[in-house]
Amino acid sequence: MRIKHSKYKNTGLIFELLVKQITADTLNKKDSSAVNILKKFYTGKTALVREFKLYEFINKNKAVSQTKAETIVTTIIEVSRGIDSTVLKKQKYNLIKEIKDNYNIEDFFSINVKEYKPLAALYCLMEAHKVTDVIDPNFIINNKTTLLEHLTKAGQDKEEVRDTLIEEYSKYDKDLKLLTFKILLEKFNSKYTSLLPEQKNILREFITSVDSSTRLRTVVNEEIKKLVTKIQLLKESTKNEIIKIKLQEVLKSMTTVTKKERVTDAHLVDIMQYYELIKELKGL
Repeated sequence: MRIKHSKYKNTGLIFELLVKQITADTLNKKDSSAVNILKKFYTGKTALVREFKLYEFINKNKAVSQTKAETIVTTIIEVSRGIDSTVLKKQKYNLIKEIKDNYNIEDFFSINVKEYKPLAALYCLMEAHKVTDVIDPNFIINNKTTLLEHLTKAGQDKEEVRDTLIEEYSKYDKDLKLLTFKILLEKFNSKYTSLLPEQKNILREFITSVDSSTRLRTVVNEEIKKLVTKIQLLKESTKNEIIKIKLQEVLKSMTTVTKKERVTDAHLVDIMQYYELIKELKGL
């Protein structure tokens, strides 16, 4: 699922359009209704103003460090999730009605806004975090990349953006953990072409057990024990002496996680690669 950008619901974009409309009205020596609309809807502590402040923050912060940019995006998403959607929807409806009463709505929204792209990206990203359906991961990655490029004024590696999303979403509720699982599936599928059921299961466990280090350690250790048995059987059944030696080296490196160790992404990668090795050897 993808979120379609709506100019009519983007409070940051509408603010910029109202400011431009004021300029146009002033140059044409006309009383500007846009001034009153701004005062009516963009002042106070309403849900609409709270959301607009998030767009404003994006526009005011430019050429910041990568770390700060990541923090800004994460914080904005968190704050947006706390705004009352029902109240906000009603206030946006009244705002558009007011604009329609004073201007030709098509002409109003045809005005060019320089920062349209990051404003649209932020709208899509905030909306994606409010719906219950699982969003297309690439849609979220693309929009976050746009925001980070706007904030840092530097190009972004989409794979790195994907990795930060995996880490970020694994801390959230069930719906976002499912999204994390989907991102991980795509990430590993792109590398290994297609995943085995065992690989998908360990990915799912890494997501669902992220809040429990004890359970995750247990899952990893059980998986390693199963893999040791599988590789041992392959070693015994192969007639190729070179493969036997290589498998013996692999077996020596396969150790379980101790209670003093923390399970990391490296353990996940190792397990994925062990399964990939088994798949390749079975195909010989």
